[in-house]
Amino acid sequence: MIKRPNHLFNEKSPYLQQHAYNPVNWYPWGEESFQEARRRDVPVFLSIGYSTCHWCHVMERESFEDEKTAEALNAAFVCVKVDREERPDLDSIYMSACQMLTGGGGWPLTIIMTPEKEPFWAGTYLPKTSRYGMLGLMNLIPRVSQLWKNDRFRLVSEAASVVEALSQTPTITKPATLSIATLNNAYYQLSSIYDEQNFGFSNAPKFPSPHYLLFLLRYWNRTRNTEAIEMVKHTLDAMMKGGIHDQIGGGFHRYSTDNKWLIPHFEKMLYDQATLLLAYIEAYQTTGDPFYVITARDIADYTLQHLTSPEGAFYSAEDADSEGEEGKFYTWTLKEITDQLDEEEAAIAVRIYGVSEAGNINERAGANVLHIVTSDTKLAQELGLRLDIFQEKVKSIRSKLLEARNRRVRPFLDDKVLTDWNGLMIAALSKAGAVLGEKSYIKAAEKSADFILVKMNEAGLLHRYRLGEAVIPAFLDDYAYLIWGFLELYEATFNAKYIIETKRLTEEAIGLFWEPNLGSFQMSRQSEGSLPMVKETHDSAKPSGNSVMAMNLLRLGRSVEAELEATAEQLLSTLAHLVEANPHSYSYLLCALDYKIGPSYEVVIAGDQTSEDTQQIIDTLQLSYTPNKFLMLKTPDLDEFLGYTAMMKSIEGKPAIYICRNRVCNLPMTDINDALKSLESNENHA
Repeated sequence: MIKRPNHLFNEKSPYLQQHAYNPVNWYPWGEESFQEARRRDVPVFLSIGYSTCHWCHVMERESFEDEKTAEALNAAFVCVKVDREERPDLDSIYMSACQMLTGGGGWPLTIIMTPEKEPFWAGTYLPKTSRYGMLGLMNLIPRVSQLWKNDRFRLVSEAASVVEALSQTPTITKPATLSIATLNNAYYQLSSIYDEQNFGFSNAPKFPSPHYLLFLLRYWNRTRNTEAIEMVKHTLDAMMKGGIHDQIGGGFHRYSTDNKWLIPHFEKMLYDQATLLLAYIEAYQTTGDPFYVITARDIADYTLQHLTSPEGAFYSAEDADSEGEEGKFYTWTLKEITDQLDEEEAAIAVRIYGVSEAGNINERAGANVLHIVTSDTKLAQELGLRLDIFQEKVKSIRSKLLEARNRRVRPFLDDKVLTDWNGLMIAALSKAGAVLGEKSYIKAAEKSADFILVKMNEAGLLHRYRLGEAVIPAFLDDYAYLIWGFLELYEATFNAKYIIETKRLTEEAIGLFWEPNLGSFQMSRQSEGSLPMVKETHDSAKPSGNSVMAMNLLRLGRSVEAELEATAEQLLSTLAHLVEANPHSYSYLLCALDYKIGPSYEVVIAGDQTSEDTQQIIDTLQLSYTPNKFLMLKTPDLDEFLGYTAMMKSIEGKPAIYICRNRVCNLPMTDINDALKSLESNENHA
C-alpha cells in the first residue's frame, strides 16, 4: 500500500516528520486546523510528544499507524500534533490542564478540546483498546463523539471551567522576604527525601535533578555542613557507576526506572548532559576528586562527538529506541561480551560491569545494562595486576565494546537546534573548559554561541533551527539560558562581546516577558486565544526561566548595571510565598538567593592575558570554588562597556587583582594566595 502524507509533510520538526505518513490526518498547530474543526463541527484531538519519547513511539505503532484507529480518529476529530520541544508554551498549558483534570501527566500528552482550544478531556498514553484498567483509544472515541452530539453544553462548560481555573493568578497577601532560614529549610527538605541507601532524592523512577546538587554545594560552601556535600558526592558517585551513565559510549540517559540508578529510560537529552556536566565540574572544584573530571570529560566528549552539528550548534537528543526496541543499542548479553573480547578481557568485563547470563532487565531475559560493580583498585588487587596495567586493559575493553556497538543500528538523532538547550550547553562547556583548562570545550561553546547569534537572531531571537530554517519567536527560557551561557563564556574567554550581548538580551527579555504587576516573567510573549499566558516558576527537569533570570539579573546587576538587581529582588519577593511553601522545588532560585545574600564578588584582573603570571592567576581563580564571584579581565572593550574598570591598573608590571563587593573595590593585590585568602575570609560560614 502506498502511504500518503498528511498535513505534517512540510514540517521541519523531526517529531512531526515521524508522523507525516500516519493514516491519521494530522495537522500542525495553526489556525487552519481549528477552522477545519469549526467547519466540520467536531472537537480537536491534540497529541503532544517529542521525537525521543518511548511511549510516544508505542502509541504511534499501536494506534496512529493502525488504519481502523486512524479512520475512527479522522471521523470524530480534527487531529493536531505538537512537538513539545518546539512549543513548550503549549505543552505547559495543556500539561497543567491534564494535571488539573487527572492529577497526573506525562508524554504522549493527549487532549480533547473545543475548536476554541479549550480542553475538556485529558490523558497521557492510551492503548488501542482498554486493558489492565487503562481506557483504550477505540473505547474513548465513540464516548466523546456521543457526548459532543448529545451533551455538548456540559463539555463546553467543563472546558470553560478548566480555562478559568488555569487563568487564576494566586493572590499574594503581602510581600515576603527570603532569607538564610529559607536556605536552611530547603536543605532540611532535601535531607528528608534523600535516599540514604541508594542515593538521590526519590524512589523509582529516579531523576538526576542536578539543580538540587548545585544548591547543596552552595549550602555546604555557606555552612560547611558536611552532610550537604556528602549527599552530593554519594549521588554523583552512584549515578557515575550506575546504568543511567552510558559506561561504554559516554553521556547520561534521561532517568533511572528503578531506585538504584541501574535500568535507565535510555534517551539522551542535551539539557541533561549540560546540567550534569555543571554538577560534576562544581563537585570537582569543591572536592578535587579526579573521578569527577573523568565523568565531566566523558559527558563533554559524548556531546561533542554525537550531539554537535558540523556548524557547531548542539542537537537536541538521541532516542531511547532502536530497531523498534527500547535500549537495544545499549544492552549486552553475556555471549555478546565474550564474542568481542579474549578470555581474560571477558572475565574482567563481566566482573567490572556486572554482566550475567540471566541479565538484569526483568522484561528482557539475558540483556544487561552495564554498570560499575567494583573499583579498578579492588579488582586489580584481586587479579594480582598493577593498577596502571589493569586500567590499560579496561581501556582496551571499553574501546573494543564501543567499536562493536558502533556497528549496531544507532538510535534516532533529533537534530533540531534549540536556543535554550544550546544556552545550557554553552554554559556547561564554558565552565568545564575554564576549570579544566580544556580549550577545545571553550571553542565548542563559542561556535554554538556564534551560530545562534548569526543563524537564530534575525529580527529577534528565535527558538528552533533545522535544515536551514530558523523559526518560532524565542521564549523566556531561550533568553534566560542563553544569557547564562554568555556569562559563563565571557568568564572563559574574556571576550567582551559576550558580556555586552548579555546586557542586550536581558533588556529584550525584560521588555518581552516581564510583568511588572505580577513581579515575574511569563514564558511566552503572547497567549493563544482564550488560553492564559504561561508562567513557570518551579524547577523541574531543568531550572525554570524565572530561576535562571533571577541569577542572571543578580550577576549583571552587581557587575554591569545596578538597576537590574532591583528586578531580581522584586522577582524573589514575588515568588517568596511559593518558595517558602515548598523550597526544594525552587532549588536553582535558591542558588540565586544565596548569591543575593552574599557575600558576592566582582573580581577584576588587570594584566596582560598573554603573560604567564596573568594566566596563572586566571587558572587559579577559575579552579577555585567561589560560586558567588564574577571574574573579569580588564581589556579596552570591557573598559569602554563598564567604565569603572578603566581606572584599574597593573602594579609595577605585575597583574593586579581587584576584589569588589557591593560595588566597592578593595586595594589591588598581586599575590594570588592573598586574593584567595581574602575571598575565603569573607565567606559566611553561618
